[in-house]
Amino acid sequence: MKSFLVIGLGGFIGSVARYYTQILFNKMLPGNMPYGTLTANVLGCFIIGIIFAIGLKQGILATEWKLFVAVGFCGGFTTFSSFSLENFLLLQSGQYMAMITYFLSSVVLGFGATLLGIFLFR
Repeated sequence: MKSFLVIGLGGFIGSVARYYTQILFNKMLPGNMPYGTLTANVLGCFIIGIIFAIGLKQGILATEWKLFVAVGFCGGFTTFSSFSLENFLLLQSGQYMAMITYFLSSVVLGFGATLLGIFLFR
């Protein structure tokens, strides 16, 4: 139960941080490009990379902190960070075809699902 609370708190903070990041960067860099979301995605990927790298060193980071930051905060801030890490893990383990399939299907199907949802519920 403690893990769920830690993840939930991190998710709450991550979601609020994403919203603030979107507002801030979209005001700073106006235009057609969603700079706030792009910034959140890139920062989330960077943060989850740090947590993964630190987590490889035994005993440096408690499980609760990994859950709080990687699953909670990064999950609330952006799920793109998990997607990026999963692709890295597939690449690292030599599962090249699985990585390419996952990468392309996530982008194409995700975008297609967004379009379909908009089309069906507009």
